[in-house]
Amino acid sequence: MRKLKISKSDFKFHIIIPARYASTRLPGKPLLEINGKPLIQHVYESACQCGAEKVYIATDDTRIQEAAASFAAEVIMTAADHVSGTDRLAEVVSILGLSDEEIIVNLQGDEIGVPASLIHQLANGLHNHPDYSIATL
Repeated sequence: MRKLKISKSDFKFHIIIPARYASTRLPGKPLLEINGKPLIQHVYESACQCGAEKVYIATDDTRIQEAAASFAAEVIMTAADHVSGTDRLAEVVSILGLSDEEIIVNLQGDEIGVPASLIHQLANGLHNHPDYSIATL
């Protein structure tokens, strides 16, 4: 299946991909190799196809940071004590100084194969309904 890149939207949205190395169920999951690339790279490349203003990887682990640097992803280092990806995302929003009006898509670091069109539709839905502050795909 061919991936189509969606051009930049007429509205701005950001994607933050929380990636944790120290998972209890599968440690190191973001760096597991799938078809010659780490899992996190597949997710990042898919996110870059959906018309977002910026795509960030949020992590507390230098191994993920180094892997992301190898494919030119922008990484935001976060605290190690977050209990959820949402907490990590909130820290990134604060670090970047994003306003409450910004549209932020939380794309999980293991959601490989999510079509760019679905991510864009989600962001577009939030743009068209500003009274909604969160949505899950």
